Amino acid sequence: MRLEHREKVMDFIKKLFKKKEPDTSKPGLTEKERATLKKEPWVGVLNTHVNKENVRNGFFELDWNEHFIVQLKEQGYGVEGDKDEEVVDRWFRELCANVVVDGDYGGPLTTGSLNVEKVKKDNE
Repeated sequence: MRLEHREKVMDFIKKLFKKKEPDTSKPGLTEKERATLKKEPWVGVLNTHVNKENVRNGFFELDWNEHFIVQLKEQGYGVEGDKDEEVVDRWFRELCANVVVDGDYGGPLTTGSLNVEKVKKDNE
C-alpha cells in the first residue's frame, strides 16, 4: 500500500514538472506559427514575381522562422552576426544551382543548354 502511494506521488510530481507541449491545434494558426511553437525549422514561398518584359528574370519572396536560420547556420550557410536575409540567400542560391545541375533545365526548346555566362551578363 505504501509503495502504491509513493508511485502515485511520483507520477503527480512528474506530471507537474513535465515540459508542456505547445498547443498547435488552435484554429487560425499559420504553418509558420505552428512550426515556431514546436521549435521546428520552417520556410515558405510567399510570392513569385516574374518580370513581364523578360520572363527569365524574377524572384521569390520567402518567409522563415528563427529555427530555420539556426538550422542553416548549423549547416554552414552563415555565422553569428550575419543578417538572416544573407543566410537564406546563400542557401537559396545553392538550392537553385542544384536544381539546374541535378535536374532537367528545361527552358525553351531552341535554347539547347543553359549558358551560365550569358545569364550572368543578362542579369547585370
